[in-house]
Amino acid sequence: MSEERAYWLAWSQISGIGPVLLQRLHQYFGSLQTAWEANPQEFGAIDGFGLQTIQKVANQRTSFQKNHLHPENFLTRHLVQNPHFWTPTDNQYPRLLLETASPPAVLYYRGEVELQENLGQIPLVGIVGTRQPSEYGIKWTRKISTVLAKNGFTVVSGLAEGIDTESHTATLQSGGRTIAILGTGVDVVYPAKNQKLYQEILKQGLVISEYSSKTPPDRAHFPRRNRIIAGLCRAVLVMEAPEKSGALITADYANEFGRDVYTLPARIDDMRSQGCLKLLTQGATPILKELDELLKMLGAIPQLDFVPEPEVTPQIPPDLAPELQQVMAILSSTSLPFDVIVHQAGIEPGLVSSALLQLELMGLVSQQPGMRYQRI
Repeated sequence: MSEERAYWLAWSQISGIGPVLLQRLHQYFGSLQTAWEANPQEFGAIDGFGLQTIQKVANQRTSFQKNHLHPENFLTRHLVQNPHFWTPTDNQYPRLLLETASPPAVLYYRGEVELQENLGQIPLVGIVGTRQPSEYGIKWTRKISTVLAKNGFTVVSGLAEGIDTESHTATLQSGGRTIAILGTGVDVVYPAKNQKLYQEILKQGLVISEYSSKTPPDRAHFPRRNRIIAGLCRAVLVMEAPEKSGALITADYANEFGRDVYTLPARIDDMRSQGCLKLLTQGATPILKELDELLKMLGAIPQLDFVPEPEVTPQIPPDLAPELQQVMAILSSTSLPFDVIVHQAGIEPGLVSSALLQLELMGLVSQQPGMRYQRI
């Protein structure tokens, strides 16, 4: 797995290959190491890889190899400035993010890691909103953050001014845990006025970013980080948001990822809440005065029941037929689609199907929904 980790990191350095294309690469080749070593012409079979993208990848990969020699070397150098990060191949990578179509290839972090959060066993709730909240928005953000913290929820927000700052602060003051998702490197505080809050979060929570150390603020980064807020959480609460607000981007991602969206109602002539009113017309659940009802609804959201287990390589019978050994060598504890197995095996689909059936009958392989197979 350590080798695969190096290739997730290497691919993350190739511009033009975002999280979605990386997922397609991984699915098609079965591993990003195999994809890295593949002939660029093979990328043409993957949706989203046109001629220009393929040529761009080929050029950058060649340049990368000249400058860094090998992904393993680059990993060693990268760890000097970025000692703490997860890739999708790591057991501690947040499970809920892996449910989405665009999990970051690399997720940097600082602070105190709580493994049960990453495994989806402690509920995470996102709280987002405008950078210029009213007294009404501040009051209810503080109140709701406090109630959530005292009832065992971890509050997730973006360390921005306004609603984000209020939610982080109220959670910490209540003795709860909070996670800040940044649009900068995890060692860069933006806005600078939140330096003290940032330091408090490191003691009592976690700071996460998909950007490496020393990455400065960039307007394009903040909408992108909103998908991480939505992806980490089972529910997102939009406290106060005008018609054009980054908080609505987070809500859109939450809907795309199948998360619950709640919003704080307000006056119809309040410009700070036009986005919230829009969310209500789209089916968001209103947050009402009795917060016990909100807690009941959030408490009813099922959490993941996942206990990580070390990978165990099954004992392959020594007299296994060559074609069965060939297929077994491709499979791992992560399920692979049938067409990917055929591609990697390089043998006829009928023979692969027959081999998989035999291996399944022998108790070595299990079939998953969608014609996917994995080792038992």
